Amino acid sequence: MGKPEALKLPLLRAFQKDRGAGDVLFLVGVVTIAALGVLFVYSASFYTAEVQYGDKFYFLKKQLLGFILGLVAMLLLSRLDVTRWKRAGLPVLLISLVLLAAVFIPGLGKTSYGATRWIGVGPVTVQPSELAKFAFVLFTAGYFAKDPARPRSLKGILPVLGAGVAVCALILLEPNLSVTMVMAALLLGMLFLAGTPIKTLVLLLLPVLVALPVLILAEPYRLRRLTAFLDPWSSPQDEGYQLIQSLYALANGNLFGVGLFNSRQKFRFLPFAESDFILAVIAEETGFFGVLCLFVLIGFVVWRGFRIAARANTYYEFLLVSGIMFAFAVQAALNALVVSGCVPPTGLPLPLVSSGNTSLIVTMAGMGVVWGVSRRERPS
Repeated sequence: MGKPEALKLPLLRAFQKDRGAGDVLFLVGVVTIAALGVLFVYSASFYTAEVQYGDKFYFLKKQLLGFILGLVAMLLLSRLDVTRWKRAGLPVLLISLVLLAAVFIPGLGKTSYGATRWIGVGPVTVQPSELAKFAFVLFTAGYFAKDPARPRSLKGILPVLGAGVAVCALILLEPNLSVTMVMAALLLGMLFLAGTPIKTLVLLLLPVLVALPVLILAEPYRLRRLTAFLDPWSSPQDEGYQLIQSLYALANGNLFGVGLFNSRQKFRFLPFAESDFILAVIAEETGFFGVLCLFVLIGFVVWRGFRIAARANTYYEFLLVSGIMFAFAVQAALNALVVSGCVPPTGLPLPLVSSGNTSLIVTMAGMGVVWGVSRRERPS
């Protein structure tokens, strides 16, 4: 008879013995942000939940479920040997593209406020664009890891460009310009991290800069949003309304806020107070210093994440961890810029904080991958 190890299933072989606790500070930071998200989702949503669903804990229950599932995903993925995932990138990417296309299937795709961004089966809804970001990072890391010289030539990066453009195109059709922008930034970021020459990146950036105003002019609602961004008080009851209410919340919070649960804007003045604009409620209740503390914590997690990437054992792990952290950082920064009126309003959640189980679970799962890499790093 052979050795007992030979009888192990492939899935079990994917697990690897832990070499240590890894970056515990990174783990604590991620869990703390997600736990604060549960608290602030309840604070921002209990009035709306009571009015719409007759249950002020409606959004809290959903967010708490997502938090628990996210913790489970973190723990499971932190124990997987990610170096075995190199060949999984293409299949996972293809599955994500199929899911992105599936939102346009009548009866399967769910439409809200003119956008079809979700797949719904009964009470369960999934946002494929959140999965697509992780799938793209997985594919890109595996592709470049096979030959580290590929990023240095235009021919070598064409498959990554094709994958990124395909994902962006499907997300844009939903339509979801904000997530498309995050994906475009992630595409360029992954190419930069892989070692693509700056000249090549500049050449790739030029078409993006040309396409952006074209995309805005192509859809009247985007042009109206841009106009409202430049002067929200020109349409205070229409396109400018959300930004004005967000600015009211920021101003009302002042330095130290009005106190937890005491926001006024969440009483159905500020649309999407529990999701895309939850940062405005946080600012109103905790003030400038509360938001500063939150983003110091987010910045700490980003720093620890890139530190883990820099110490990774393999080039593949470096790209995988860097991509996950880059996507998280870009989305958090863009959400803050939207809420504060620095860029035109777009529908984009604050990762780990905003209401939305797909975003929360996928983000925590990605953080589990990062933590898992830190647990297998060689001692310095």
